[in-house]
Amino acid sequence: MEVLLVGIYAFFVWLIFIKFRLLPWNTTSQIIVVIIPIVGLTTLILTLNVIAPSSEDVRVFKYTVQILPQVRGRVIEVPVQPNRLVKKGELLFRIDPTNYQNDLDAAKAKLAANEAKLPQAVAGLASASASDRELKAQLESASSQVSSLQPRLDLARTRVRQNRELVAAGAGDKFALEQAEANVIDLEAQLATAKANEAVVTQKISARVNGELAAVAAARAEIANAKAAIDGSRADVANAQWNLDQTAMYAPADGYAINVQLRPGSFVVPLPLAPAMSFVEEEYQVIALFEPNELRFVEPGNRAEFTLSTLPGRIINAKVDSIVWAQGRGQLTTSGKVPETGNYPQEPGRFPVKLTVDEKDRDVFLAAGAGGHGAIYTEHIEEVQILRMVILRINTITKYLVLKI
Repeated sequence: MEVLLVGIYAFFVWLIFIKFRLLPWNTTSQIIVVIIPIVGLTTLILTLNVIAPSSEDVRVFKYTVQILPQVRGRVIEVPVQPNRLVKKGELLFRIDPTNYQNDLDAAKAKLAANEAKLPQAVAGLASASASDRELKAQLESASSQVSSLQPRLDLARTRVRQNRELVAAGAGDKFALEQAEANVIDLEAQLATAKANEAVVTQKISARVNGELAAVAAARAEIANAKAAIDGSRADVANAQWNLDQTAMYAPADGYAINVQLRPGSFVVPLPLAPAMSFVEEEYQVIALFEPNELRFVEPGNRAEFTLSTLPGRIINAKVDSIVWAQGRGQLTTSGKVPETGNYPQEPGRFPVKLTVDEKDRDVFLAAGAGGHGAIYTEHIEEVQILRMVILRINTITKYLVLKI
């Protein structure tokens, strides 16, 4: 562009001073003619580099996902084609699921067995509760029997005493005395038996845990154990199902499986150092690198354009998304050492500017790692920025030339 401007300027100088001789061609005019393009171009370029900064290092980045299986096993299927567009959710490869299917079946069988124990435990609780109620009824019956026998025994003893007094006075019947004494002995035996039954039932009822009959408490503990076993078995089933699902690896996003060397028969393991394949997402980021003093007027939302070597003659429109005000020189790693300052000054680093491609150019395929040139157009002296646009378009046209032998 600078050569073109100098050529146009030289043409007008030739017309004015040589062709039409409108001004004298002397030493003074010659010095002025030489100084004007030097000062003008210098001023123009310096101004342009601030109001419409350009970058010779525009790069296309794409996320690369290391496809790493969560389970180990031998690969039985690799349907994905390398370097072909794969949609999200499509199968990349499959691991032999036999062992994991067996684990799932075993976990389901164990779950069924544990679930079958729960009704038995519930029935045991019902039986223990019924026994508790029965013991309470027995205690009530025994207590009632003791309460009814005690007055009868007291009455029988009174009659024995009265009959003895009558027999001693010669007015009583000896047979009646003997009958009364026999009734006392019988009632005493019945009362002793009733009290013994009451004591036995009371002892059984007194054996309690946390206010419940021991049998009821044991039945409740058995139910709790059965429920815990069921929960553990369900977790085992879920884990076995997850492992089985992990035998099939699917595309995490739209993209490309690059350099697929995986083949059926290969053995894969869940180790970060041994990924099965690399997957490059179709989504991309465009980054342009600028010197720090070029970005003084750049703001998010500014219009931008860039070209790529892979797309000669194509101008891609974009906007400034953000400026990444950070670089490696501004980071200190955790260490027990004092940072080295170095013997020589370090070269200033560049700052990346993230560009968002306009909607109308979103369908343009941008290869990962493609590089090119770009420019950002600020809101200052927009009339001069057309020169940057022309320079960028001339640059992309020259990309058609392949200068090698």
